[in-house]
Amino acid sequence: MPVISSNDFRNGVTIELDGVLYQVIEFQHVKPGKGSAFVRTKLKNLQTGGVVDRTFNAGERVPQARVEKREMQFLYSTGDDYTFMDTETFEQLTLHSTDIGAGVRFLKENMICYVMLYKGASIGVDLPNSVDLQIVETEPGFKGDTATGGTKPAKLETGAVVKVPLFVEQGEIISVDTRTGQYLGRA
Repeated sequence: MPVISSNDFRNGVTIELDGVLYQVIEFQHVKPGKGSAFVRTKLKNLQTGGVVDRTFNAGERVPQARVEKREMQFLYSTGDDYTFMDTETFEQLTLHSTDIGAGVRFLKENMICYVMLYKGASIGVDLPNSVDLQIVETEPGFKGDTATGGTKPAKLETGAVVKVPLFVEQGEIISVDTRTGQYLGRA
């Protein structure tokens, strides 16, 4: 297995610690006045989704996991099972909602995603950073409410509920950040 120096950490790098896969989501090189330099990181456990803080000595070598990203198209869901098709080989892969994570609420049929594979097994799904979805249900806004900058809940076509500004109406198509679930604007 290839190794990587902690000095080469970047966001998105996947490493293996104690047989568990982690993805670097934040890193900071620290050089204190006294003592040796170190790297402070936030690591996301790719199996559980949990985030841990970990400090490495500068130059410490850790095993780097080779994760393959394959472009796949989301086809349909049956209960908690979601079926994807490889866009090159047309092979189908079915994943459980727990394998996909919180982004499952933004999956729309025919959406292109990247399924991450490690040693042939899927370990997660990378959705696009933003998606355009239609609002199917929301309260009507009142004239003059926009000055307060308030928000209201809106149910999207995928079933997800997000907070939107008061001026947004039912039937409109909006952009939503899949990482945070926040309203980005009208599409």
